[in-house]
Amino acid sequence: MKSFVREDGAELRVLDGVSFEARDSGITCLLGPSGCGKSTLLNAIAGLEKLDQGKIEFQVSSLKFQGPEAPSNPNLEPETRNLKLGYVFQDPRLLNWKRVDGNMIFALKGMGIPRAEWAARLKKYIDLVGLGDFRRQYPLYLSGGMRQRLGLARALGIEPEVLLMDEPFSKLDQLTARKLRQDTLAICARLKQTALLVTHDVEEAAYMGDRIVIFSARPARIVEVVDNPLPLAERDLDEVDFIQFKKRLLNIVLKLMGQEDA
Repeated sequence: MKSFVREDGAELRVLDGVSFEARDSGITCLLGPSGCGKSTLLNAIAGLEKLDQGKIEFQVSSLKFQGPEAPSNPNLEPETRNLKLGYVFQDPRLLNWKRVDGNMIFALKGMGIPRAEWAARLKKYIDLVGLGDFRRQYPLYLSGGMRQRLGLARALGIEPEVLLMDEPFSKLDQLTARKLRQDTLAICARLKQTALLVTHDVEEAAYMGDRIVIFSARPARIVEVVDNPLPLAERDLDEVDFIQFKKRLLNIVLKLMGQEDA
């Protein structure tokens, strides 16, 4: 459970008992109206927000993982450990006084990655996001899309078990966002990356999500979980099958909004 205190002193509850199963080696989209608590949930998973009650736990394959805010418990099974998380923010949050490779090294060093691995990881992930010719450039001289690509490379460079993405395309122009969605989807598929993506864009959820978890307005609760019937190769924004699936998701969200208005 998670609540905030408003300026008038009233309690604003944003999360109240949320549990779902993400797609292993796939992208799970958290879809819901703006302000419903999706980003708060992602931040709680990352340990950036502290829950008022409850704890974050993950079950991945045969391993059980504690979230960053989970209390220490000596009775947990030996295989229990903290989950390695990468985070792509809505704003890239880059260090403007460090070059592209410097921003990558900052993340690698902070996560305790051995120095001997830095060079290989720099090349692999900077090239993977298409910034191989810009390693010595400062972020302020990069376009918005390129800065977000660097944010993605930085998160992937630590080789996380779960990649968290909080509306990473929402501040980009339509064409740049469309291209970056395509590339991010291809990269995650290539790496077999397990990822959680927060969005309130139905089309983005239909395109990016292997599984879509639909949230109500706050306090967030899960209304429905929908598996994408379209394999990655068949997700064409202009094709009838994709448009029909997008319409299916949209109808769920519109019906939910109508119920809440009533």
